[in-house]
Amino acid sequence: MSILIKGATLPDGTTTDVLVRDGQIAEVGVSTGSTSSGEADQTIDAGGLRLLPGLVDLHTHLREPGREAAETVLTGSRAAAVGGYTAVLAMANTNPVTDTAEAAERVFDLGRAAGLVDVQPVGAVTKGLAGEELAELGLMARSRAKVRVFSDDGKCVHDPRVMRRALEYVKPFGGVVSQHSQDPALAGPTACCHEGELSGRLGLPGWPGIAEEVIVARDVMLARHTGSRVHVAHVSTAGSVEVLRWAKAQGIDVTAEVTPHHLLLTTELLSGYDPTFKVNPPLRPDEDVAALREALADGTIDAVATDHAPHARHDKEHSFVDAAFGMLGLETALSVVTTVMVEGGLLDWAGVARVMSANPARIAGLEGHGRPIAVGEPANLTLVDPAAQVVVDRAASVSLSRNNPWHDRKLTGRVIATLLRGRPTVLEGALL
Repeated sequence: MSILIKGATLPDGTTTDVLVRDGQIAEVGVSTGSTSSGEADQTIDAGGLRLLPGLVDLHTHLREPGREAAETVLTGSRAAAVGGYTAVLAMANTNPVTDTAEAAERVFDLGRAAGLVDVQPVGAVTKGLAGEELAELGLMARSRAKVRVFSDDGKCVHDPRVMRRALEYVKPFGGVVSQHSQDPALAGPTACCHEGELSGRLGLPGWPGIAEEVIVARDVMLARHTGSRVHVAHVSTAGSVEVLRWAKAQGIDVTAEVTPHHLLLTTELLSGYDPTFKVNPPLRPDEDVAALREALADGTIDAVATDHAPHARHDKEHSFVDAAFGMLGLETALSVVTTVMVEGGLLDWAGVARVMSANPARIAGLEGHGRPIAVGEPANLTLVDPAAQVVVDRAASVSLSRNNPWHDRKLTGRVIATLLRGRPTVLEGALL
């Protein structure tokens, strides 16, 4: 199958035609009416549109197995494709936990069966996410799933001895430990609101920024000591940014991600006790949001990751303290980044490709994703209308869940098409 993408603007600002054939980029700069373009089975008019490498999400909760009422690998893959993603990393906090090679291969196979995005399982760091005994890291790495990212996300690997051993264990095969940075002694399981004047006024258990920052500081020092790689999930505070900036200046092998919601939403939204806005780590004040934007722009934070966390209604429709943590993100992430970072003058489109495709693929070790738009590269591509105004409607989501924090909000940027190895999964913004 061949597809001619006519008049697309590449991340570097070049406007050109791109010919895709047999899953690869066959030509860039083909001219209309040429022999090559004339052979195309399908033509996509991309005038005024941006062509990006397919997006890669380092942090997706697909809920299967165990919580299929909230999401499945298939429905999450649909949401990812609509959002412009060609690869997602499925977190390990399923039921049962993805802490064995067999469990990792099951998620891997479900993703391949869905066929809409490449679903790469994340392995648990510890058995049952209990934080005590290392999971089957080596067996998961050697499995058909070839797991390279390990995380107890939802829980912190709080024991420094366990974290050290995990970093030492994954180093020989190029693995990385992704940490949910939350010191349980400083922010316990009921903590749900940024600690400050608002949490006191609302009577909500406080989640202080220092609970994140002390774990980030500890882990970058452990990474330096072991010579291994550590990745910091969902960075949310200015203090964590300071630690990361220092660590990178020292040459420590640390990477970090920020979520779309931490780039735009603030703790003030909690004043209405709407559990849609309950997330872990919590939404933070304006000064933290500003620091996160600056850090993403200057490279201190490497990637945008959705932390897509679907929940069934019965898990969210509670009092704020009792409701589940998490919000949807796959279908809206690119629009949020366009609104905040591109319209805000903090990133150009090459920068968007870097933080939403190239860097996530590099961190995860995903070959074939995050690649330049060049001849011979896999045709994992996303076509975006950068000027489209979108009013988010949670009822229109292809996710099974509706805990969407962007409902009724106007955002800029819309995914028009997604191609996985040259095969369209989305055209005209709709699933095929």
